[in-house]
Amino acid sequence: MAVLVLIERDEDKIKKTSFEAVSYGAEIAKKKNELVFCIVLGSIEKDKLKALGKFGCQKVIHVKDTQLDQPEIRSYANIVVKLVKEYDPEYIITAQSSIADPIAAILAVKTGSSLVTNVTSLPEVNSGCRLERGIYSGKAFETVELNAGKKIISIKKNASGISEYDFDPEIINSDLKPDTDAIELKITGNDKAKGDVLLSEAEIVVSGGRGLKGPENWGMVEELADVLHAAKGCSKPVSDANWRPHREHVGQTGIKVSPNLYIAIGISGAIQHLAGVSSSKYIVVINNDPDAPFFKAADYGIVGDAFKIVPKLIESIKKYK
Repeated sequence: MAVLVLIERDEDKIKKTSFEAVSYGAEIAKKKNELVFCIVLGSIEKDKLKALGKFGCQKVIHVKDTQLDQPEIRSYANIVVKLVKEYDPEYIITAQSSIADPIAAILAVKTGSSLVTNVTSLPEVNSGCRLERGIYSGKAFETVELNAGKKIISIKKNASGISEYDFDPEIINSDLKPDTDAIELKITGNDKAKGDVLLSEAEIVVSGGRGLKGPENWGMVEELADVLHAAKGCSKPVSDANWRPHREHVGQTGIKVSPNLYIAIGISGAIQHLAGVSSSKYIVVINNDPDAPFFKAADYGIVGDAFKIVPKLIESIKKYK
């Protein structure tokens, strides 16, 4: 048996969250004395596939049909189901995303497997399979045990570190074809968020709220994000007022993030915003209102004028670097 990891592409690149999933799978494989197989769907260069060996992959199953270049959930899921039946893994690992989550659910139903999402720890595999997952928007954790069939584990972003290996993975070219009858969606184009760091991948996020008073004051948020190599976010009222694009809206109804560091500038901390950021490892809040609700969720808080504090913070970081 093997540990099977589902890899996600972002056009011609492999997502960072998939590297985390590979390393997570490699840790399980070491405990079980098994091999790590990675599934990659769609067109991608061979050197990108080989690079998966740096993170623990030993064999890459590449289904390179060009019809799979754009993600279509049912056709992706049907191929993954076929590969799981062919390779018979004990564990299947995915990184949580809008693509992987429904694929994992379909896979669990069609193969009679156990499924757990939002996982934050490696499983105990010596006697059964017990692990922790985040619940209530990251405010609590529960321990679960997987008993039925194969074990499908969907890990939370930034919950698993990336380990370094020196494998030269074998590339297995699969001749599987997508089931054209299952393709119900035709993607004619997409408009993706641009920038050095995207919210969905970021380890550091810098967000601004209405306390910044207007879009003309966003320069210091962008500069702080640049010096930290961070993604830029905002609260819902800011995007609703068209101060910032809606793709930067962080919160329950926007993008939920799980960075190692979340910096909130001039954001009061409404419950909808907190629900989207509460699983961040560390939260820093800068606000001139000492009674702002966000301070209750913060690991570190600065009460004061952001227009004085943020420039000093930027200057200090530049000096430190």
